[in-house]
Amino acid sequence: MCGIVGYVGENQAAPILLDGLYKLEYRGYDSAGIAVYGEDGIKVVKARGRLKVLDEMTHGGEMLPGTMGIGHTRWATHGAPNDTNAHPHFNKDESIVVVHNGIIENYLKLKKKLESKGYEFCSDTDTEVVAHLLDYYYDGNPLTAISKIMHRVEGSYALGILFKDHPGEVYAVRKDSPLIVGRAKGGNLIASDVPAVLKYTRSVYFIDNEEIAKLTRDTITFYNIDEEPLQKTPTEIAWDITAAEKGGYEYFMLKEIYEQPKAIADTLNPRIKDGRIVIEELKMSDDEMRQIRKIFIVACGSAYHTGVTSKYVFEGLARIPVEVDLASEFRYRSPILDEQTLVIIISQSGETADSLAALRLAKSQGVRTLGIVNVVGSSIAREADNVIYTWAGPEIAVATTKAYSTQLIAEYLLALKFAQVRGTVTDEEMEGYIRELKMIPDQVELTLGNKEKIQKFANRYLAAKDIFFIGRGIDYAISMEGSLKLKEISYIHSDAYAAGELKHGTISLIEEGTLVTAVLTQEELYKKTMSNMVEVRSRGAFVMAVTNTGNQEVEKTADFVIYIPQTNKYFTNSLAIIPLQLFGYYVALGRGCDVDKPRNLAKSVTVE
Repeated sequence: MCGIVGYVGENQAAPILLDGLYKLEYRGYDSAGIAVYGEDGIKVVKARGRLKVLDEMTHGGEMLPGTMGIGHTRWATHGAPNDTNAHPHFNKDESIVVVHNGIIENYLKLKKKLESKGYEFCSDTDTEVVAHLLDYYYDGNPLTAISKIMHRVEGSYALGILFKDHPGEVYAVRKDSPLIVGRAKGGNLIASDVPAVLKYTRSVYFIDNEEIAKLTRDTITFYNIDEEPLQKTPTEIAWDITAAEKGGYEYFMLKEIYEQPKAIADTLNPRIKDGRIVIEELKMSDDEMRQIRKIFIVACGSAYHTGVTSKYVFEGLARIPVEVDLASEFRYRSPILDEQTLVIIISQSGETADSLAALRLAKSQGVRTLGIVNVVGSSIAREADNVIYTWAGPEIAVATTKAYSTQLIAEYLLALKFAQVRGTVTDEEMEGYIRELKMIPDQVELTLGNKEKIQKFANRYLAAKDIFFIGRGIDYAISMEGSLKLKEISYIHSDAYAAGELKHGTISLIEEGTLVTAVLTQEELYKKTMSNMVEVRSRGAFVMAVTNTGNQEVEKTADFVIYIPQTNKYFTNSLAIIPLQLFGYYVALGRGCDVDKPRNLAKSVTVE
């Protein structure tokens, strides 16, 4: 959510800030602004709407000369999206300017205190409190003022700050909201995420919680909350800027759908050595794995859906009981955890606020934690006891595709690793599972060949009001993700239901012409799900089916069928989700929706 960029160096700052903000558009926003420190002091320009508006207002940044500045794209929480509430925000005499990601939970209490001291507020935001609080504590030393507000402010924040009294210095602060620092030739940068700095550097520092960074043109210095200097080691980002560009595709989402075979192979192949599963960064011994008696999988959104699939995979292969929890609910039900429990936190960004809070709850109770994340150096990756990286590369579209697919692969590998260590599968069975896994990238490539057929079908449902997805077992988990993909980018109401639950109320929603998508990849459940298809079809539904090659019998009960290659029953999600991703994409495209940046959504959800 939201995006921050900052620059100090020898080049003009405004064009660099705008360029960085464009690279962060995927995070979701409704207004944008930049502040540049030039010969005439600090100048701010901000506007509601897309970055193009801000770009045009500043003539590509040319109207704001100066070699240091900060910029922001805002996703509204406190106050409506408008010019006044847009960031950056000044203090009373415009000598301190701030951009902020996150939520200040005690802002009303702080605002009341500041108002009693004579401070006046222009906006409805919680961020303006930070600007005025900095003013209140500022005595000429930026670090001291920043340290004092960090002791007073409650909530999550990533801050970029300029002080008029300190030209040539940009300050960055972080607590529970992502922020990085990039060291570049001729200057240094701050940003919410790596794509914003890749044009200028691949050497980045990840700021930890309650840390402060001070940037000048030539130096980067880090401090803790008590103003004590810190030593940090930079991370070299392996992928370059071309990985974060569209590469000739109309939308990032379509590009990322087509990147899935490679992303899956990149996640899979290095972890299979000499016929065995080897996850080097996991750093869990065989004995530690054998001691695990229960697993909790905790995640949000699409990552949660991979967890629902993984419950079947872990229980079926490794014979370990698994509970799957929404991260936003996990903390509030007093989960029963002990030393034989493993809590797995799944997150693309590694910064998801609810998932991070769930991780910290588990750790506070002395429970072993494992993060499955895409972003190296992210909060979950650093704080979890163990980690598995998905290596999907940058994912820019808000609606996840390749990150989802690589999370599935990581979870398959982990389940097989547990099965291997616990002896719940034979060597012969393991050989078969690995053989099937290795085929998935090519099978995904083959499944993408249905693109034109799916696009043609999708065009028939551009005006649909409701679309339902049904399935049983793993097929229900696939349906959940297919439904989410459709609703989040096309804005059509869509729900997924366990097919066996139709008779318990849901079937009353079926009307003449309603599209019902049935997923049938579990051979032992074919007949039961086909009976459910007959039920909805007899009530006027049009049925689309996604099933395995060879299940021609489904054509008797479905109006439109997409076939996927045969694979092991535990791995079918990796193939069946592909046509559902394409279906959602083409429905949204046909309806004229902004596929990469759907309304009201953000890529990295860093507030609860």
